[in-house]
Amino acid sequence: MFRLIPRPLHRLLLRGADRARRVAFRILRPHLRSVSVIGTTPDERLLLVRLTYGARKWTFPGGGIRRGETPESAARRELREETGCEVDGLRLVCSFEEQVLGTSSTAWLYTGNLLSLPKADEREVAEARLFPRHSLPEPLSARTARRLELWRQDRGRERQS
Repeated sequence: MFRLIPRPLHRLLLRGADRARRVAFRILRPHLRSVSVIGTTPDERLLLVRLTYGARKWTFPGGGIRRGETPESAARRELREETGCEVDGLRLVCSFEEQVLGTSSTAWLYTGNLLSLPKADEREVAEARLFPRHSLPEPLSARTARRLELWRQDRGRERQS
């Protein structure tokens, strides 16, 4: 249904909804649940997206977990919705607590091997690109930098095993 709305109008509506959500979260302070996915390629490039709303910094694909949805299902759905990609070998890196938009949140961080090249939906996602691990784009959001560090620590532990 949302695909019937012209892209420019859809992006404008997303920006308005993001502002309203930020205000509502600061007032209501719900406990949020979200996922992020670090998608990788065989040549060790990482998938990052830049959204059309919010700070518009580079981040990993992800989003909220719907009622009745598992974190793993949400990770697969968000990756598919934002980039068109499917993932193989999806694995939980960790879960952790953080503050988001003035409220508490539980976040699950996943990683997996991308089965296709990303394509931005040009509605929620302005750009979806692959970057070498040693040459990530700027600016990265602080949350993205934290997730990247958690992923690197997990890779270090995995190699030691």
